[in-house]
Amino acid sequence: MTIKIYTKVGDQGYTKQVTGKMVPKYDLQIEALGDIDELDSYLGVVIANLSDQCQELLNPLQDRQRDLYELESDIVVKRHEEITAATVEFLEQQIDELNQKIPKTTHFILPGGSITATHLHYARTVARRAERAMAKLNDEQQELAPACLKYINRLSDYLFILARYANVLDGVEEVKSKIN
Repeated sequence: MTIKIYTKVGDQGYTKQVTGKMVPKYDLQIEALGDIDELDSYLGVVIANLSDQCQELLNPLQDRQRDLYELESDIVVKRHEEITAATVEFLEQQIDELNQKIPKTTHFILPGGSITATHLHYARTVARRAERAMAKLNDEQQELAPACLKYINRLSDYLFILARYANVLDGVEEVKSKIN
């Protein structure tokens, strides 16, 4: 038996929350969830475009995709708290470990480099947009668990460091934002 993918519930510009409440598709929660979903999907693009030298990033990136599913659940379902202080601390440890593997820099760099790094830089910007949507949701409509806001903030830092590390793995030099 085939399950229909369309429900027609949203045909009038509203969608049903997990509670059953109908809200406009521009509801702050729906916006935040959409931005997180876009980030999760874009991490799939990153994974599909990993260079041969960057294959070690596959599992960590899939783990971040799984985290994003949990983050969405934490936003939608009361008392669902999978993103915790320990999740944030783990991400911070990963950032610190990766930071030891990349050259120190005293200047701003242009987003780019290898294909993998470029995709990771773009994913970072999507993470920042998701963070802004979550902050607005938290301020104006729904209090979010502090760990959720910390996690999305750290995730963009992680993706930045990961992009720099991908350039190291691919042997591509970063470009300074200023010529002199």
